[in-house]
Amino acid sequence: MDISSDEADDWFMESLHIYRDLHVFQLEHPTKVIEWTGEKSICVADYSSARNEILELLLPLKLYAGGNKGLCPERDFKLQHGGFCDEPVECLRHIFGKRCVVTSGQYSSKLQVWDIGEGDSDIIKRTGVINPKCPSDKGRKIASGVTDGASVLHGSRINDVQQTELVSGRVLYAVGTDSLDAVSGLQFVNSSTFVVCANNGTLYVGDTRDPRMKHYVLHGSMSGSHWVFALRKDQPHSDPAACTVARLSSFGQVLVSDLRNLCSPVRQAQLNLQQNMATCDFLNVTWAPVLDSCLAVSGFDGKVHIFDTTSWSTVSQTPQPVFVHRGHDLSHEAKTDGTLLVVTTHVWHPWRPRTLLSAASDGSIHVWDWVDKNFEHF
Repeated sequence: MDISSDEADDWFMESLHIYRDLHVFQLEHPTKVIEWTGEKSICVADYSSARNEILELLLPLKLYAGGNKGLCPERDFKLQHGGFCDEPVECLRHIFGKRCVVTSGQYSSKLQVWDIGEGDSDIIKRTGVINPKCPSDKGRKIASGVTDGASVLHGSRINDVQQTELVSGRVLYAVGTDSLDAVSGLQFVNSSTFVVCANNGTLYVGDTRDPRMKHYVLHGSMSGSHWVFALRKDQPHSDPAACTVARLSSFGQVLVSDLRNLCSPVRQAQLNLQQNMATCDFLNVTWAPVLDSCLAVSGFDGKVHIFDTTSWSTVSQTPQPVFVHRGHDLSHEAKTDGTLLVVTTHVWHPWRPRTLLSAASDGSIHVWDWVDKNFEHF
């Protein structure tokens, strides 16, 4: 997409009115992972370079300044800790309550455990390796356990999903199914219940006290596309009855389901988004942790789209977004090789209602807080 200088200038002037905050940072290499490690810090890692960095960044202090932000000199991201990984990082998860992250690479099934430096140390150091029971040449998706003991749930296919204790490497749980469906994502509901989404959109619900899993297959008309998912829950140890699942396909379909009845979506939509069938690596859908019924969608192009699902019904519709972050597209210098810019990932701030972070394939990373009158009561 070619962006004219006039269009970029117009967006810059518009941004003064549509954002409360907008901070732009440039990484040396792009990332597809942004993970919160603290109230004001995130961890990112390369996926495309020969020597892949893992960095912990402090968010711009101006984002957290009081009434007169003009008095705050810190407007940029600040490097807190760093290290190097020997493979491209495809997935990264922070371990709840620990100064520790776990990563998976692109070409192997092993997981690497990293200690984020504390005190005088600014080094992110590898402290362990987890080798799954079924090694493969594919990376694994990871979810952090929500119990006091540090553990991760991980898998590349449904039949090799397992939970592993970090300190000992002991397998705490393994699924008892022979399904070869590829895993596109997994997440804990509470200390024992978890949900796994397969690439074909099938949802699996399991319990770490029982190797059997329930599964919910999509009907035929939705086959042939790649699916990712997001789980909305009200607290770390949620009751499954209070959880909602959203699935996003590479064709722009969204299905919203109640975890108590995954057979029939309670809402659905067909989003009017550019379809990039060359890759599905960056598809991402997330629930806003503070704004009720708000979804963010990215991975189709250089934008992040925000949708309010409140008015959606069981009949598919084509809703308009309540906000579109175009900053990556409009601050991007087009490459001569025609490479399409795409947002590689995004995350919501855990307690600021309209604040998100997003990264793109040019190495840019933005933190932005948008103005929307529909949600002024928050």
